[in-house]
Amino acid sequence: MSGAGTDSPASSSAAFERCLAVGGVALFPADTVYGLACDPSNRFAVERLYRLKRRRLDKPSAVMFFDVELALAALPELGARTREAMARLLPGAVSLLLPNPGGRFPLACGGDLSTLGLRVPRVPALTEVRWPVLQSSANLAGAPDARRLADVPERLRRAVDIVIDGGELPGTPSTVVDLRRYEDDGSWNVVRPGAVSHDQVAEALGWQFHFEPATYMELMRAEVPLFDRLQDEVAAASGRGARRILELGTGTGETARRLLARHEDAALIGIDLSGRMLATAAGELAQERVQLEARALEDPLPAGPFDLVASALCVHHLDAAAKASLFRRVREVLAPGGRFVLGDVVVPADPADAQTPLTPDYDRPSSVADQLGWLEDAGFLGAHVTWSAGDLAVLAAEVGGGGRHDR
Repeated sequence: MSGAGTDSPASSSAAFERCLAVGGVALFPADTVYGLACDPSNRFAVERLYRLKRRRLDKPSAVMFFDVELALAALPELGARTREAMARLLPGAVSLLLPNPGGRFPLACGGDLSTLGLRVPRVPALTEVRWPVLQSSANLAGAPDARRLADVPERLRRAVDIVIDGGELPGTPSTVVDLRRYEDDGSWNVVRPGAVSHDQVAEALGWQFHFEPATYMELMRAEVPLFDRLQDEVAAASGRGARRILELGTGTGETARRLLARHEDAALIGIDLSGRMLATAAGELAQERVQLEARALEDPLPAGPFDLVASALCVHHLDAAAKASLFRRVREVLAPGGRFVLGDVVVPADPADAQTPLTPDYDRPSSVADQLGWLEDAGFLGAHVTWSAGDLAVLAAEVGGGGRHDR
């Protein structure tokens, strides 16, 4: 058994990974209590960890990553809504129960391959660990959790291959949140209370209003009196003659309907985070002309080239850096001569013009000047405002070269 605790994150991470690479079991500090970890793909190591804890092999354990992006990359089957929820809850003192359609990490799933437990803690000593681990609390089955190394049973401390000392930990185990139905209907529940309160979880998962498609238009027109005018101005700024359109934030299909009417020979791909909204849009739009996909704006965009990319009342949910990144990615999928049209809530020059109700941490409008600058930085030409009223504006920009669809 070797110890670590005062080493740098790089050396502690390297020692931790070396231990797991040879089938070892590590005793380490999470952001809640002390835990045991091993390689989740090594049956010998998993069975050894379970024997040390006197835990039945049909009991599930969590798979732990030390980086959210690595966790997301390892679970490509998860839908856009679930991935966004993960990004908002993690890293942190929560354990997530996720759907597991790919049957990944079977040794961690116990008797239920359809469910995967996931943790992404904040552990300063292990920030550079790139491996996933199978993780369980450093106690005997049913015994209290350990907040200090001295609280870990001596037989466990002696049996493991490496001990990383994180000092005294908070001592409250992670909150277990069930997200298995979140993709389908937005529902979730706290299975085990813990370090993160129910209200904190609700705040994180309340980032997306779960709009009811049946009342969405009534709500939009009440909160944005110029909603229909904005939609019409987006369509007008799109020109005519586009053959292939990408719409960002399709919702119930209001913008898509106008774009398809204006571009009579076009096919449209629409993306939105809400499957329920897309289901409503699918019933309103001509199926032979439309392909709808549930994905977040931060996800890779559908493959181009497109003649037109358009969005209405969606991009303002991104922060400044994410908007700038999106504009670059839009530029990459547009064909030479293609056009990007953005209609959205903006930060007006005169604060008195800010009339649209906004929700903190959900609505993040930017100024027209900033967005024109980001468009130019992304390589667009002629970025300009085609219409504005109060805190609403429509921006348009084009890609140089090639033939353009009619103005």
